[in-house]
Amino acid sequence: MAYIPPHMRHAKGGAASSTPSPAPPPESVIPRFQRNLNISSKNYAARIVYAENAISKWFVVGLVDESRVSNLARLEPVAMDYFDRKSGEKPLVLVLKENGGEASEFSENPWIFVVEKVKEDLVSSFQQVKDEMRGSEFGEIKPTLVLRFGRIFFHGNRSFTAESMKGRSLPVHTLKQLHKSLYTNIPPSYAEYITSDVIPKIDFEFEEEKELYHVKLSDNTQPDSTISCKCIVAKDTNQLELCKIELNQVRHLVADMSCLDKNLDLRLMLYTKRILVALTDEEFENIKSLISSARLDSEVKGGLRWPLGKQSSGDRYTVIGVWHTNAKTFRNSLMRLKLRHADRFDFRTSRGEVANEVSLKMPGVVSLLREQKVNSDLALEMIRDNLKLIWMHFLSCDSFT
Repeated sequence: MAYIPPHMRHAKGGAASSTPSPAPPPESVIPRFQRNLNISSKNYAARIVYAENAISKWFVVGLVDESRVSNLARLEPVAMDYFDRKSGEKPLVLVLKENGGEASEFSENPWIFVVEKVKEDLVSSFQQVKDEMRGSEFGEIKPTLVLRFGRIFFHGNRSFTAESMKGRSLPVHTLKQLHKSLYTNIPPSYAEYITSDVIPKIDFEFEEEKELYHVKLSDNTQPDSTISCKCIVAKDTNQLELCKIELNQVRHLVADMSCLDKNLDLRLMLYTKRILVALTDEEFENIKSLISSARLDSEVKGGLRWPLGKQSSGDRYTVIGVWHTNAKTFRNSLMRLKLRHADRFDFRTSRGEVANEVSLKMPGVVSLLREQKVNSDLALEMIRDNLKLIWMHFLSCDSFT
């Protein structure tokens, strides 16, 4: 992949839509009443759930002096059909101006800056996760620390519309007030580049390739949650087979980073999932019945359909979404790299998206943080080394269209 000097990198148009990840308010601890966002109707669960004291922040990475953002960068629109249909406005990305600064303006070791920005939040968030795990009575809680790649999109608020911000250079304190989301759909060529060029250089070994169907259910007894059923296709019957039942993610830390000297941005996220093990026989059979009534259909988004009247189980469980994913996983002793192709359909909005996504999980760091006496210095050193690897190999994408 050809190297593009920072001052020559500009925003490009958007790709086919993927499910965006709306970010909570910047630099904030989210109070209880804001935990459940984006509820389409009172009968459906929230798409995204935040822990009671979740931490969310956004910051710029790559500059020696953050106050220089307004001098060196501006907001530019990108064409995204998903957002155009939903809000009528094009999202914006933060890009360098044509004369985007001298080399001395850019940090030589941005991964050190990132760790300094997140270390206190990460340690405190993981302590809350450990407390939650000790108090869990209804299922195994699994913590995950992940880095996701994409572009940070900026959206209008009450003070600014997207149109009024187009082409403007705004100070950091104003950018922090804007609504943001992470767009994770990357070009297929980028996934191919990771597989063919990056993985051989970084000592990752192929672990597995897996095809899954994720059936999302609402449960009217748990309006704050979504049940996710991981399923495979049984070879002998060609029908869905239920493998695991989980509750939706609960986010504890979200750190979004606009990487000005790169053309991809980052999200560092700590979240938990609860694997349900305390279902009654009746609950399990109702869920299993919903899964078994699904029919494979490659002509519909998400790859599954239900016969008329079979999309609900009694008055409790209802199918609200389907994901059909094909993922390749590579790993070393500390990290797991996943390249995933996802075909999604949301029954609540009647919208479907197809996305190619790359993420990097850090189970090695999680193992350290789970220890009774946490060696936070070693954990942060591992994160710093992982970020350095990412900056050197993962954040250059020829085109984000």
